[in-house]
Amino acid sequence: MSRGVLLIATGAAHVAAARAVADSVHRSNPGLSVGLFSDSDAPGEAFDWTGTISAPHVRSKVDYLGESPFDETLYLDTDTRVFADLSDLYRLLERFDLAAAHRDRAVVRRKMPRWREDVPASFPEHNGGVLLYRGTPAVRAFLAEWRAAYAEAGLTADQRTFRELLWASDLRIAVLPERYNRRRFTWLDWLAEGRQMPAILHTNRLHPGKQGGWIRQRANRLIGPGV
Repeated sequence: MSRGVLLIATGAAHVAAARAVADSVHRSNPGLSVGLFSDSDAPGEAFDWTGTISAPHVRSKVDYLGESPFDETLYLDTDTRVFADLSDLYRLLERFDLAAAHRDRAVVRRKMPRWREDVPASFPEHNGGVLLYRGTPAVRAFLAEWRAAYAEAGLTADQRTFRELLWASDLRIAVLPERYNRRRFTWLDWLAEGRQMPAILHTNRLHPGKQGGWIRQRANRLIGPGV
């Protein structure tokens, strides 16, 4: 059974960011394969497997998650870094079909109405930047349904359709603890937690389109360690 990390990137800046993610995986998890779907002719040597994105758009990941070459896939956005051994994370797939962390913002947002389902507010949105899943027919069918739903809904963000489809599905869903999708991490957190980095850091400070000018980039470096 194959196991790996999948990245999906369009545009030179995001492909470069994907290389940085891949390097962090190789440093912390030697032997774990890293695959990339991209629109680049030369994505680099950081990847063990590459595939081509034929019609890139702002959420190309929705189109290609179901095409993962791995039986057990950890999908990561390009604004992530891996700092710890992930073997214990993959053990979730012994019992669950899919795992994701809760989105750390409120589910109900005035400017984003529901898509189709009347889902109770007690069922949260899940963050789509760190997704662990099995390559079973049921999961691949779910991901294909999400691809179609995202295209139909016409929403820029992908969490809305993902949440509603999860609510309606029979998949076994595990909730990732914060350590595996840490969205905020400062020097104070680093010191308070014994100078330990989270297993997976996922922050806008690593996003190619959200780093801003040199002043903001320097301020970002002051906010958190190791990145």
